[in-house]
Amino acid sequence: MKRTPLQRKTPLTSSGQRRKRCPICRVMFTPARTSQAVCGEIECAIAHGQSEKGRETTRKALSDIDRRDIEVRKEALKSRADHLKDAEKAVRDYRRTYELSIGSGCISCGESQESILHAQGWKTGGAFDAGHFMGKGARPELRLVPTNIWLQCKSCNAGSSRFARKGETVSQGFRTGLIARIGLEAVEALESDHEPRKHTVDELKAITAEYRAKTRELKKELAA
Repeated sequence: MKRTPLQRKTPLTSSGQRRKRCPICRVMFTPARTSQAVCGEIECAIAHGQSEKGRETTRKALSDIDRRDIEVRKEALKSRADHLKDAEKAVRDYRRTYELSIGSGCISCGESQESILHAQGWKTGGAFDAGHFMGKGARPELRLVPTNIWLQCKSCNAGSSRFARKGETVSQGFRTGLIARIGLEAVEALESDHEPRKHTVDELKAITAEYRAKTRELKKELAA
C-alpha cells in the first residue's frame, strides 16, 4: 500500500529567539521580541534611533567612556613604584623639552642639536634623551630633581663613548658640560646632596601632574 507523505500543519519553530549582535556595542544578546534590533542598553537604543552621523558620535562617546573607565581602573591598580616611574617620566619629558627649546646641545659630548640630529636622528624615539648627572641607581634621592636632569644625545645616554669629549668618559664629559652650564660650586652642591626624598603616592601624583602641565604649556608657547 502506498504511504502518504507526512505533512506538518504548522512549521517547526525554535524553542526561543535566536541571538543577535547589537549593531551599536557589538555585544551578542537574545532579543525579547522579534523586532528588537539592539541590546537592552539605553545608550544603544538611543544611538540606534539617531542618524548615521549621530550614531557615530554616540559610538565615539561610548568608546571614550570605556577608555576612561579602563584608565581609572588601571590607575587604581598602580603601585608606588608605578607612580614613581610616572613622576620621573614627567620631569624628564619637561627637562628634555625645555633644553631643546633653548637650543642646548648634549651635556656630555657637547655636540649641537643639528650635529646630533644628523648623526643619530634615525634612532627609535628620537636623537635626544634626558639623562641624570647623578645616576638614579646610586643616588635615588636625586631621581626627580630637575637640576640633576639634562639633555643628552641617545648615544651618550646609553653610555657609548663614540661622541664623548676628547680624553673623557661620558660621565666625565657630563660633569665638564655641567660645570660650563651652572658652575663648579653648583655641581659640587649637587654631588654632595644626600637629602632623603621619600615621596608619598599623593606627592608623586602631584609631581606628575605639575610637570605634565608645564610640558603642555611649554609646547603651546613654542607652537604659537
